[in-house]
Amino acid sequence: MDIKKEVLAVLDEILSLNGRSSAFTDDTPLLGAIPELDSMAVVALITTLEERFGIAVNDDEIDGATFSTVGALVDFVGQKAAS
Repeated sequence: MDIKKEVLAVLDEILSLNGRSSAFTDDTPLLGAIPELDSMAVVALITTLEERFGIAVNDDEIDGATFSTVGALVDFVGQKAAS
């Protein structure tokens, strides 16, 4: 499974980006840069990532750094999926 590709697909789906995520790189900023990524979207995003990757994310594992860039989010999901 290509984690980055799946994370981008989830971002596109949850944030209704209509394919815009395909142009995202690891350095693309997320939180604060994409208006669609508000607090409710973060909750939906976490829930969908948990379902898609079979991971469990605890509240204390989430902070702004996790959603700072695409690369940070992909790294986070990759680490969770590997454990």
